[in-house]
Amino acid sequence: MPVQKIKRNYRKTKYILYKETLIDFKEHFWAFLGSFIGIGIIAYLQSQTLPDSDVVYLIGSFGASSVLVYGVIQSPLAQPRNLIGGHLISAIIGVTVYKFVPDILWLTAPLAVSSSIVLMQMTKTLHPPGGATALIAIAGSEKIKNLGYWYVLSPVLSGVLILLVVALIFNNMAHSRIYPNHKKYHQFRKRVATMFKSKSDE
Repeated sequence: MPVQKIKRNYRKTKYILYKETLIDFKEHFWAFLGSFIGIGIIAYLQSQTLPDSDVVYLIGSFGASSVLVYGVIQSPLAQPRNLIGGHLISAIIGVTVYKFVPDILWLTAPLAVSSSIVLMQMTKTLHPPGGATALIAIAGSEKIKNLGYWYVLSPVLSGVLILLVVALIFNNMAHSRIYPNHKKYHQFRKRVATMFKSKSDE
């Protein structure tokens, strides 16, 4: 039944949040390091290109994504499908809403966020920072608004891919941390590692 499934998911999320917020200095170290490097790379790209062009790499919703993908890595909301899909869907909706109704903020802001939530739910890509990504397309700077659908590719897709690659590296460096929580990915990773090891031994 749907109610039992909701209760089960609630209990699971509650346990994950409890586990991830325990005082564990190793966990804190990897969460700090991963988020520092992930956001640091995006911020560096921003600092290098902004003086010469209008290219934007860094948006506020990446900070919220970092909390999930480096700090609560077992959460269903932090998985790669949610990270990428949630941001992309929200970015597309945000830009589309702004293009059709550009000057009525009291209507476009809630419409973009609400539509993003529903579409993320429908596509099973729910990622809370996606709501902020949609909102930034509506209420962000003129530079961001002028990007149009390029906003979806950069800063959104480019930044999300950087966060994901860094998460795949640093969230798997400690034996106690596994990301993503998809078994097939880790089976594939072990197979690749075994292949490289056997080739180096030859």
